[in-house]
Amino acid sequence: MASKIFNMKFFSLLISSFAIIQMATAGDADILSDFIVPQNVTTVDANFFTFIGLRSLVGSNPPPTFKVSKASLVEFPALNGQSVSYAVLQFPAGTTNPPHIHPRSAELLFLLDGTLQVGFVDTTNKLFNQTLQTGDIFVFPKGLVHFQYNADANKSAIAISAFGSANAGTVSIPTTLFTTGIDDTILAKSFKTNVATIQALKAGLTPKP
Repeated sequence: MASKIFNMKFFSLLISSFAIIQMATAGDADILSDFIVPQNVTTVDANFFTFIGLRSLVGSNPPPTFKVSKASLVEFPALNGQSVSYAVLQFPAGTTNPPHIHPRSAELLFLLDGTLQVGFVDTTNKLFNQTLQTGDIFVFPKGLVHFQYNADANKSAIAISAFGSANAGTVSIPTTLFTTGIDDTILAKSFKTNVATIQALKAGLTPKP
């Protein structure tokens, strides 16, 4: 009997350990070759490893609203298996990148120009808030809710973010909660408010035609 109990405990410990290892190693899978070539690519030369999609940003005027320009797996197939990607974040005066998470990577933000208020919230609900100056770097830990805000009413800001994944993913908190069809009553109860308030929030986030 004691042997049976020991075996059950050992088996449970083994399963738990395996789950922990899986969580600890989650992220982009290691590849067994130097790089991965998509099936539709027939010629691999230096052009395959070059991304020119951000050229249009050089010397351009700030966009009218907050804009993200990505160099991730979707835009740059050569990143497949390389566990890296970039994004250029453009903040016109007074704009924000709303609270969001990247489920598959930390984010390392380098502020090229302007100032930014940035912050993230850890799993104990502690807020880490900072005002960045040009040249500063800030890290947002993997999977935690974070934001950026250009509080300057007159000057734009621009930043580059690096990710430890070819496809870090972005989950926008406002969009996920209020534009994906979650029942109004559920949201109202969750936020301790009424359905009318939830509907007003949803209306404000609905894209204009």
